[in-house]
Amino acid sequence: MASSTSVVLAALFANGAIAVLKFGGFTLTGSPAMLSETYHSISDTGNQVLLLVGIKYGAQEATREHPFGHGKAQFFYSLLVSVMLFGIAGWESARHGLSALREGGVHRASEDITLLGATFDPVYVNYAVLLGAILFESYALWKAYQGISRQMDVHGWTSLREAFAKTSDVTTLTALTEDTIALAGAGFALFGVYLTRTTGNPVYDAGSALLIGIMLMGFALALAWQNKRLILGESLPKADEDELRRIVADWDGVTELVDLRTVYFGAEELLVTADVAFESDLDTGTINERITQLERALRDHDDQVQKVYIEPET
Repeated sequence: MASSTSVVLAALFANGAIAVLKFGGFTLTGSPAMLSETYHSISDTGNQVLLLVGIKYGAQEATREHPFGHGKAQFFYSLLVSVMLFGIAGWESARHGLSALREGGVHRASEDITLLGATFDPVYVNYAVLLGAILFESYALWKAYQGISRQMDVHGWTSLREAFAKTSDVTTLTALTEDTIALAGAGFALFGVYLTRTTGNPVYDAGSALLIGIMLMGFALALAWQNKRLILGESLPKADEDELRRIVADWDGVTELVDLRTVYFGAEELLVTADVAFESDLDTGTINERITQLERALRDHDDQVQKVYIEPET
């Protein structure tokens, strides 16, 4: 939880500062790419606030109304983030870029500006802002990558693709995704602004805005899908669940594992239930002792296992 919070705070700091700078660049130059990036950073800043709310709300203790706690709040707020990423940042960026393309680009501010006694082309403001954005986003991405790397080491995942498909820590996953597309978006915007400045053709600037919007919407859909699987109650991946099955089936006194089910009820919080047949000559006290040992063994095997319910079968 502490790791997820630090990842989100790093992204919040980066996006908040960048949003202000990008809007300043847009007001000076009228660049569609800069406006798209402003939408992007404003959306990302709001998203980090939602993720922090999800972390705080999800950490609340279990109550009678919510006997398994509030861990799924992180899934819900991460889903809201994907909707905002699609609807605000992605859609508005794409719409503005497409509108600029239809108009043949936009009119770039031609008048030089004077600041602290120096006169220069305002396009250099965009260069400075976007380069600064790349530095800020690189820092936030590094923090998010550290968070997901720790999970990969713990679970033995060999690639980011595997981690994306299997992790239940959607907060870190969302921050990693946002920071990746934010870095790519700043790069596209910088390239588009540069080409427009070099060739005098505003289509490159407008085209980069459209490309940023499409990229944001694509990643937003992918994030929404990942949150959907967890909100609906996804189980542990089959290979990992099979390891839990083997532990139960091979336990001393167990004759048959009738059924075993797993489900995530929060970020890295797993519920395990099992129906187990024990040897017929075992008394009730011995069976209870075996169940207690078995529950402890399952928790020791995977620290995501928070609750275990074993039902003895006759």
